[in-house]
Amino acid sequence: MKKVAFYMLMLVMSIGCAYAQGKADIKFEQTTHNFGTFSENSPVVSYTFKFTNVGDAPLVIHQAVASCGCTVPEYSQEPIAPGKTGTVKVTYNGTGRYPGHFKKSITLRTNAKTEIMRLFIEGDMTAKDAK
Repeated sequence: MKKVAFYMLMLVMSIGCAYAQGKADIKFEQTTHNFGTFSENSPVVSYTFKFTNVGDAPLVIHQAVASCGCTVPEYSQEPIAPGKTGTVKVTYNGTGRYPGHFKKSITLRTNAKTEIMRLFIEGDMTAKDAK
């Protein structure tokens, strides 16, 4: 019986320690980027979002998912220490897409206090120049 009580006490203490540990927190300089107007002649545009871990534990981005296949996110794979910065580079490829306005989202899943975040890109792609 004493062993069971001891193990229960250890379990409760370990759970308490887990909650006492710090938590990562992510802060982006901006969460939306507008590419403005660009030509279908050069349909690939990229932007790098910058963020800081403003928490007190390492920040990990588990996943970054774009709203469509025309948008590809690349992100810092290694844990970001408290106070350090990281990036999420987003590339939009308008090849084969109709000219006009677009708005796409990138959903990030992290270990931060706010586990799910969204970034947005938008712009206007004009038709190819006549030759």
